Amino acid sequence: MKMVVVIHQPDFMPYLGFFHRFLHADIYIALDHVQYVNSSRRSWTNRDKIKTLQGEKWLTVNVNKTSRETAINQVELSNTINWRQDHFRLLEQNYGKTQYYNEIMPELKKLYSLPCTLLYEFNMASIKMLMDMLNIKIPILCSSSLKPTKRKNELLVELLGKVSATHYLSGLGAKDYFEAEPFIDAGIDVIWQNFTHPIYTQQFGGFIPNLSTLDLLFNQGIKASRELLRRCQ
Repeated sequence: MKMVVVIHQPDFMPYLGFFHRFLHADIYIALDHVQYVNSSRRSWTNRDKIKTLQGEKWLTVNVNKTSRETAINQVELSNTINWRQDHFRLLEQNYGKTQYYNEIMPELKKLYSLPCTLLYEFNMASIKMLMDMLNIKIPILCSSSLKPTKRKNELLVELLGKVSATHYLSGLGAKDYFEAEPFIDAGIDVIWQNFTHPIYTQQFGGFIPNLSTLDLLFNQGIKASRELLRRCQ
């Protein structure tokens, strides 16, 4: 029986391509036990981008300082500044005049009112909120619950084996560090995501791709966003 699995870190408010893979998968494994990285330009675990009058801007979840080896599921949310209020201010300033602001904002207020103390908890809640809006329903497992012991590509194969996966659906960004041998040895087929970002009407000039899915929802609304995502297949 075919079993397609997606494995990815539980990022904050991910972009549309993150959810596109879920349309072709049977399970999402949230890679929550691996090292938290916040010093890289490619780090998206506690931030994503929105569009403003000045162009792209990070929407960042503030977290407590961590040691180098801290796992994602151990990172604590910071209360030293009111980052939740800052997010609402930025979203209202830049999306308050969109047609669907009043449709999307109540769901965000529910999210931000949750009593989360860990980044992982908040991120997973944001992912599930966006999945609900996009009408995506697949099971989610935490990698930590599967008690893996390996690293890198061998870690992925180990996790896939624990859920009896036959296929691994990967984003194209992973090609830079992909090693085929462990997957071949385990008899797991690797599928590379085929995703072209859709163009839709945004505020503030020309189209900017790869923003948080929030940008699409504020500009197009829930119904049109669901349809647009499915036309990307």
